[in-house]
Amino acid sequence: MAHPGAIPAHRPLDPAKFRDPRSTAKGEPRASVAPIGLRTLWFNTGTLCNITCRGCYIESSPRNDALSYLTLGEVEAFLEQAAALPGASLREVGFTGGEPFLNRDLPAMLRAVLARPGGLRALVLTNAMRPMRRRERELKALRDEFGAARLVLRVSLDHYDAAVHDLERGEGSFARALDGLVWLAREGFTVHVAGRAAFGREDEAGLRAGFARLFAAHGIPIAAADPVALTLFPEMDASADVPEITTACWGILGRRPEEMMCATSRMVVRHRGAARPSVVACTLLPHDPRFRLGATLAEADRPVALNHPHCARFCVLGGAACSR
Repeated sequence: MAHPGAIPAHRPLDPAKFRDPRSTAKGEPRASVAPIGLRTLWFNTGTLCNITCRGCYIESSPRNDALSYLTLGEVEAFLEQAAALPGASLREVGFTGGEPFLNRDLPAMLRAVLARPGGLRALVLTNAMRPMRRRERELKALRDEFGAARLVLRVSLDHYDAAVHDLERGEGSFARALDGLVWLAREGFTVHVAGRAAFGREDEAGLRAGFARLFAAHGIPIAAADPVALTLFPEMDASADVPEITTACWGILGRRPEEMMCATSRMVVRHRGAARPSVVACTLLPHDPRFRLGATLAEADRPVALNHPHCARFCVLGGAACSR
């Protein structure tokens, strides 16, 4: 039996695809993305989570420690590295998991970000359940000291209908997440919501209308039409075949390399058993060794070949981004 923290390879249906970082299965030059300056630095605080979702792209769960907890000292060290990068213009620091609030250092990590010169924003991706609620006092202290505008809590709410949401995250999870979201709104925090674009049967307009009704009913000040305040992420179906992205695709699709997440962001992770953290290309690919770019942000400041189905499905074709 596989270790409970093991991560599947998620190889494409066609095994010839996404193999060579330089060229596609058809021999065409593969697209890559060159860094244009670090604007968003992500920390995966660990893959442990208080719930188990059916479609979690990194299979976070109460037993999955494939990515170990980062420490406050490690976060502070990488913040110093970011400040020293030539041409860097860091604006935002994001925390994801797992459930970030399971990491006891998270409030101190947030303080380390918010206290730095330059007015950095901090973004936390959370399910807003018990781990977050246990940190209410620390969160309110950060809000009072640094202001609500610079600390954003993005709550995962897959759908506006409880029954649909609970199919993915477990019975009763919608009610617990909504309760946390309402508490954040009532306490004056800046709140965003992350949903899923193809999770229900509606089109995007229908989904946003449904979320708007939910927000209005509970006094949650989120503009459902705002694609940042309500982010609807595309599905990441590992069983669906996707095309490889060639250099010609930029012009064909009307997209630009500098629009991709990996042009302006990197993520720090600590793999289980590793002596120290490493830097990966983006939040979607913490486990694939081909996307481990080095032990420092300086080493990771290099082009990224779009050599994974997620690069095509989520970023280039899906048009999604984990940050603003």
